[in-house]
Amino acid sequence: MPAVELILLQRVENLGQMGEIVKVKPGYARNYLLPQLKAIRASKSNRERFEQQRAQLEAQNIKRREEAERVAERVVGISVVVIRQAGESGSLYGSVSARDIAEATTAAGLSVTRDQVVLGHPIKLLGLAQVRVVLHPEVSIPVTVNVARSAEEAERQARGERAVAVEEADEQPEIDAAAMFEPGAEQPEA
Repeated sequence: MPAVELILLQRVENLGQMGEIVKVKPGYARNYLLPQLKAIRASKSNRERFEQQRAQLEAQNIKRREEAERVAERVVGISVVVIRQAGESGSLYGSVSARDIAEATTAAGLSVTRDQVVLGHPIKLLGLAQVRVVLHPEVSIPVTVNVARSAEEAERQARGERAVAVEEADEQPEIDAAAMFEPGAEQPEA
C-alpha cells in the first residue's frame, strides 16, 4: 500500500515536529495518528487551513509545554510503590503494567493516564525500576517504581537493601569421591 501524507499537529516521537509533512503507513495513520488528533491528512485544503492556524496552534503548544514543565519541576524525583505477589526468587506472578503505574502515580499526586506511561520493558521482578511519564510530547519525567510484596519490603528497597534475601548455601561437608567406593570394588564403566 502507498504511504499516506499527513501534517503533524504536534511533535510525535521518532516521526517529526509540529507542522512537518510526513509519510506513514496507512494503518499507523488510520489507527493512531488521526484518531488521537496528532495529525491531519495533507490535502490542499488542510494545508491551507493549517498555515492559517499555525501561529495559534504553536502558541497553544508552547502554553501546554510550559504548563507541563512547571508540573515536571514540582514532581521531580517522584517515586511510587506497587505491591504485588511474588515467588521466593523475586519473580512476580504476572507483571506491572502501565495502568498499574498510572494508578499509583495518580495516588501519589500526579494525575496521569496509562497512555502517558512509557515502559521500556515489562516489569516482572521485585525491586526498583525506572519508567518515563510523558506529560507533553516535548516534556517527560522519570518515575521510580518500587515493586514489593509489602509496604515494609518497599521501605527496605527504598533504603537500598535487597528485597529478595539471598539464602546462604547450607554448609555441606566436602565429599571425598574415593572414600565413597569400597576398596577393590570394580568401577562402573562409562
